[in-house]
Amino acid sequence: MVETLPVGRFQLQQQRLELKRWIPAFLSSHKTLFVLLWIAAFGSVFFWQWNIGGSGFSIFAKVGPGRPMPKMRPFAFNLTDFGGVGDGVADETAAFERAILAISKFGKRGGAQLNVPPGKWLTAPFNLTSHMTLFLAEDAEILGIQEEKRWALMPPLPSYGYGREHNGSRYGSLIHGQNLRDVVITGHNGTINGQGQSWWKKYRQKLLNHSRGPLVQIMWSSDIVISDITLRDSPFWTFHPYDCKNVTVRNVTILAPIFEAPNTDGIDPDSCEDMVIEDCYISVGDDAVAIKSGWDQYGIAYGRPSRNILIRNLIIRSMVSAGISIGSEMSGGVSNVTVENVLVWSSRRAVRIKTAAGRGGYVRDITYRNLTFDNARVGIVIKTDYNEHPDDDFDRKALPIIRDISFTEIHGHGVRVPVRIHGSKDIPIRNVTFRDISIGITYKKKHIFQCAFVEGRVIGTIFPAPCENLDRYDEEERLVKLSAAQNVTDIDYDI
Repeated sequence: MVETLPVGRFQLQQQRLELKRWIPAFLSSHKTLFVLLWIAAFGSVFFWQWNIGGSGFSIFAKVGPGRPMPKMRPFAFNLTDFGGVGDGVADETAAFERAILAISKFGKRGGAQLNVPPGKWLTAPFNLTSHMTLFLAEDAEILGIQEEKRWALMPPLPSYGYGREHNGSRYGSLIHGQNLRDVVITGHNGTINGQGQSWWKKYRQKLLNHSRGPLVQIMWSSDIVISDITLRDSPFWTFHPYDCKNVTVRNVTILAPIFEAPNTDGIDPDSCEDMVIEDCYISVGDDAVAIKSGWDQYGIAYGRPSRNILIRNLIIRSMVSAGISIGSEMSGGVSNVTVENVLVWSSRRAVRIKTAAGRGGYVRDITYRNLTFDNARVGIVIKTDYNEHPDDDFDRKALPIIRDISFTEIHGHGVRVPVRIHGSKDIPIRNVTFRDISIGITYKKKHIFQCAFVEGRVIGTIFPAPCENLDRYDEEERLVKLSAAQNVTDIDYDI
């Protein structure tokens, strides 16, 4: 017997089928996707800036209690169980330390969860433990104490030599972990706020005697998840996983002022392996994402590459540096990186690879796919003379290898210089591929696709017209013209 659906139910199912047919077609439109990403970016910045200035519109005010915090481990505790107050004045450091000590005893029983309820929780730096979930409720905000004497000093990172900004000890991070496994930091979009303003000011005034610390730093660890939270106003790099494996960053908002917040990179994978960064919004005072693997001779000696990294579905902004960078500290090597479905807006540079003689190492097997640049001074950059070194003992004959890089489906508008690939006689750039490139320009000058010491190919027709250094192939990848000018230099930094 065939079931007969009521008319109303039949119509509802038909509407659902139509909706399922319509959504993929709608999202397949490049212009439509671009508009959606732009609206999301604008909305994120608008509400962030509004919340900085005040309590916001009354229609967004909360009514009644916040969402209940889900239990993600066999055992769960609230910070208030350990003496936490949450008034933004009391020092909560001891409460965090007592809570994490208690959680450390549940590792063999599946771990435990520490809930941070709504409120402002002022704390000095503290260390996480394995098999732990740190859950920040809606309207929960962890605040970093601004007195630098409360931030512990740590040895320099082994792959960076004597120190990143100063020789000797460095400040640790607000939230720190070493030799951990199975750590989750998540929530209902609660916030970890480094209150970096005093650090930035003292750095500019040269009043600090040690290198600044990140907001969150996890070292020599595996199985790390950061999701559904906001990280903001870090003293230095925001999230710095160092020599870690199996790291996921998902649905995270990272914020810092776009000017006057020095070195506030968003996410800096450093000698990391098997990492995913996805569905994030990042607007900071330096690179939104910067993949690293050690600095000059110290990185070469440490010998830990960054590899197998997937970056996708991001909206990012960097008015000072670049949306997504590789380097310049890449002496341990960087390989097998995919960057896809990314909108870079209102930025100085969109994507950049930077290195120099003395780095050694390699950057290879890098794929950029389906990127949109909206109002960037320079779109694609490869730079081989980024001459910043930890000391004068670097090996000038340690030359990095840059090869096997592809750019496909790169679109945008309002870009001053779409491409600048600056190799050199000592550091040539090999096997670069461009395909399906269409970038609207704002500067009508002949040499806006700039190249020097680069070998590669262009498949099909791209805009703007490519430099003469590259071989030409048709859409079926049949050779049209070999270049005899790979070493021609057409770099103009005055544009």
